Amino acid sequence: MTTRTNFVLVDFENVQPKDIGLLKGGPFKVKVFLGPNQSKIPVSLATALQSLGDSAEYIILETAGNNALDFHIAYYMGTLSATEPTAFFHIISKDSGFDPLLKYLKGKKIFAQRSTCIADIPYFKPALPATHEAQVGAVIADLVRRKASKPRTQKTLLSTLHALFKKELSEQQLAELFSELCKRGIVRVDGTKVSYALPAGP
Repeated sequence: MTTRTNFVLVDFENVQPKDIGLLKGGPFKVKVFLGPNQSKIPVSLATALQSLGDSAEYIILETAGNNALDFHIAYYMGTLSATEPTAFFHIISKDSGFDPLLKYLKGKKIFAQRSTCIADIPYFKPALPATHEAQVGAVIADLVRRKASKPRTQKTLLSTLHALFKKELSEQQLAELFSELCKRGIVRVDGTKVSYALPAGP
């Protein structure tokens, strides 16, 4: 069975992901789009991209302009979808302006979606575990994998849990899961903020 190629298109003007290392060893091709004035990138990002070898590249705009980077990402999606129509496209950006384009592409049977960080792309989402204990385990594994990009508020954490299980949990189930995480000391609440006591990652 052929593995579907996943193109990860990073809007670096909008989001500077800290979890690109998650893509290593997976069926990913990464393109990081940089504006003409972004002459410096973090060493951690450069190292993570370098570890991906030929599967990663920078695309640097030559000229600045309103929404110029967004149009470049749209162009690459169109070009790549023509040559690899079965690929899955992931835009990493907080810019909801991409959403109408993604809706249009889905109508054309092109797999595409926007995520605000690497850890949120569907490839990393587990199927809904059958037992409550398995759900807790899946949450812990996801939080450990996120490293520095873990949610920092209760609202964001609940939204992350909702997305983790593909929105298949009811509000009551989400509340019970959150309560269990707090009861076990995995999540600590301070006002609207949350912190974590997690096992060490691999």
